[in-house]
Amino acid sequence: QVQLVESGGGLVQAGGSLRLSCAASGRTFSRYIMGWFRQAPGKEREFVAAISRSADSTVYADSVKGRFTISRDNAKNTVYLQMNSLKPDDTAVYYCAAPKWSTLLPLNKNEYDYWGQGTQVTVSS
Repeated sequence: QVQLVESGGGLVQAGGSLRLSCAASGRTFSRYIMGWFRQAPGKEREFVAAISRSADSTVYADSVKGRFTISRDNAKNTVYLQMNSLKPDDTAVYYCAAPKWSTLLPLNKNEYDYWGQGTQVTVSS
C-alpha cells in the first residue's frame, strides 16, 4: 500500500507555470511507476504523464508534450509535474497515481491502483 498526497495547485494566468508535487508514504516509493492524470469538470479523467521507477523513461500525452515535465526524487519519495506555458484548457483537478505492478508505463487510468486526493489547477485567460 502507498499513500499519495498532491500539492502545488492554484490559480495562474495563461502562459504561466506551476509545479505540482506528490509525496508518497508507505512501501518503498522507488518500486512504483508513477503517473499524473487530470480531470476537468464534466470530462473523463485523462492521462498526463508517467515516469519509470528509475526515471530513465517518461511518456506524455500529446496535449502536454513540450510544456510539461514529469520527474521524481526517490530519496524524497516525491514525484513532480512541472507545467509551463499553461493554457485555460489545462484547468482541471490533477491526480498522481501508481500501479501496484507494471513493466511498462501505463496510459490507462484503470491500470493504476493508488490515487491521491487531487489538487486543483485553474488557468485564467
